[in-house]
Amino acid sequence: MDKRSFLKSAGLIGLGSFVEPGGLAGLIESVSNIPSAELAEDENFWKQIRAGYRLKPGFINLENGYYCFLPQQVLESQIKHLREINYQGSYYMRTVQFENKKKMADKLASLAGCPADEMILTRNTTESLDIIIGGLDWKQGDEAVMAEQDYPSMLNMFKQVAARYGVVNKIVSVPNNPGSDEEIVNLYADAITDKTKLLMICHMINITGQILPVRKICDMAHSKGVEVMVDGAHAFGHFRFTIPELNCDYYGSSLHKWLSVPLGSGILWVKKEKIRKIWPLIASGVTDPDNILRLNQIGTHPVYTDLTVTDSIDYYNMLGAERKESRLRYLQHYWSDKVRDLPHIILNTPSDPGRSCAIANVGVKGIKPGELGDILFKKYGIYCAPIDGAGVQGCRITPNVYTTTAELDSFVKALKDPG
Repeated sequence: MDKRSFLKSAGLIGLGSFVEPGGLAGLIESVSNIPSAELAEDENFWKQIRAGYRLKPGFINLENGYYCFLPQQVLESQIKHLREINYQGSYYMRTVQFENKKKMADKLASLAGCPADEMILTRNTTESLDIIIGGLDWKQGDEAVMAEQDYPSMLNMFKQVAARYGVVNKIVSVPNNPGSDEEIVNLYADAITDKTKLLMICHMINITGQILPVRKICDMAHSKGVEVMVDGAHAFGHFRFTIPELNCDYYGSSLHKWLSVPLGSGILWVKKEKIRKIWPLIASGVTDPDNILRLNQIGTHPVYTDLTVTDSIDYYNMLGAERKESRLRYLQHYWSDKVRDLPHIILNTPSDPGRSCAIANVGVKGIKPGELGDILFKKYGIYCAPIDGAGVQGCRITPNVYTTTAELDSFVKALKDPG
C-alpha cells in the first residue's frame, strides 16, 4: 500500500478510539512498504498509535525516561496475568512459575541477540548492576572507573564497596558535546591503571541522552585487561543493537523504560565465562557455578510482571524496532533542532544523530533547572525532569511514540519565551 492509500484508509479507524491488537496488526501491515524514516514524520499514523494509550489529561508528558507506561493492550494483558495468578495461587507458584520466568528470559535473550544461558530477569537496572558490583571479589587497593554522570544508585554501591573493601573509585566526567569517539575513549583510558578491576559505562547517559561508543571503550579496556559493565537502562527497546556486538562483560537494563514492560522488570546479561566469578546478591539454591540462575534469587515477587514481558515484546516487534527508533529520533530532533542555535538556549545533548535518540537535555541561560521545570509545568502544562549536577544544568526531555509534534511545538514555544 502506498502512503496516499494508507492515509485514506487510516482515516476510517477513528483517531480517538482504542486500537485493538488485531486493528494494530492491520494498521502496521498497511504501512509495511513505507520506509521508516518517511513514516516517522507521518502524524496521522502516530496519532493512531497514540490511540492505544490512556493518557492523563491536563499536561504534556515529556518525562517517559523514568517509566514508559504501557500501551493499553499490554496493560490489559498484565491484568489478565494478575487475575490468573490470583486464580491459581500457590499451585502456580509451586509448579510452572520458574519455567515461565525462564521462557521470558529466553525471549529477551533472543531480542538481545545473546545466548539464553547468559540472561536473567531482574527487577531493574540497579539490581542487575549491583549484583555485579557487590558480587566481585574486591581486594584492598583495587580500582574501579566510572563517570560522575552515571546513575546515583550504582555510584552509591561503588561507595559501599570502597568503604567495605578499600576499593579506590576513580571518577571521570563525560563531556556533554564530545568532539569524537576517541575523546571519550581516551577519557576512560587515561583513568585506567594496572590496579583497575572494573570499568562502568553508560550505554546512554540518563541525564543527557548521549549514546557512548561502547564497543570502542570495551575494546580499549580489554586491551588493558579490564572488564566492562554497561548500564543500559535507557538503551534496551529504545534503539537497535545486540549485546554481543558491544563486546562488554556485563550488561543491565530496566524493561519498564523503553520496552514498556510493567514496573519491576529488568535484565542482567553476564558473559558465560564470567558467571562463576560473581557472588549472588541473595544466596541461591542453585549450586552450579556456571549457571546464571545462581544469580537470580529474589524470593517471592509479582510473577505476573514477568509474564507480561512476552506481551511487551510482541507489541515492540509488531510496531517494529526500526519504526520506533526512527520516530523517537525524529521527535527529539523535531524540537531540539528548532532551539539549538538560540542564544539563550543550552543543549546538553550532542547534535550528531548517531549520538542520541529520544532523550535530550535543554537549559535556559539565567534560569536554574528546577525553576525552569516549574515554569514549564505551571505556565505551559509541560512535565519534564529538571537535572542540576554532574556538569548538566537543564531539563531532561523524553517523548515517546505517542507524543505528537503539536505537543512539541508547544514545548518549543515555551523555550522561546519561558517567562
